[in-house]
Amino acid sequence: MKIAVTYQNGQIFQHFGHTQQFKVYEVADNKVLSAAVVDTGSSGHGALAGVLNMLNVDVLICGGIGGGAQMALAQAGIRLFGGVSGDADAAVESLLAGTLEFNPNVRCNHHDHHHGEGHTCGDHGCGSHSCDHH
Repeated sequence: MKIAVTYQNGQIFQHFGHTQQFKVYEVADNKVLSAAVVDTGSSGHGALAGVLNMLNVDVLICGGIGGGAQMALAQAGIRLFGGVSGDADAAVESLLAGTLEFNPNVRCNHHDHHHGEGHTCGDHGCGSHSCDHH
């Protein structure tokens, strides 16, 4: 099995569509055999699902992710664990242990999508996480 995590400086990067890197973990018998950081080449939302597909990824762990990207992942048969933050390696270990806390209804759409609080994702980030725009 292969697990990919949106990645930046050891942490789970909070914006799937803007991630510059994935960390891809090769897993067997619930143990990480190897891990490698893969550059996305700034592909953008739609192409990122294709990058994961080419890498034969089975599972994606990420922070915020838009609906279109979720659909692309579903079509590629990639299971999504979104709304996760913190240390990338720890998240993979938690997933393997069955203790990963994730948000099955995660949404992050930067195109003037309004949250209940009346601000947009692009202004403040999703949830309590700050955005890291380039």
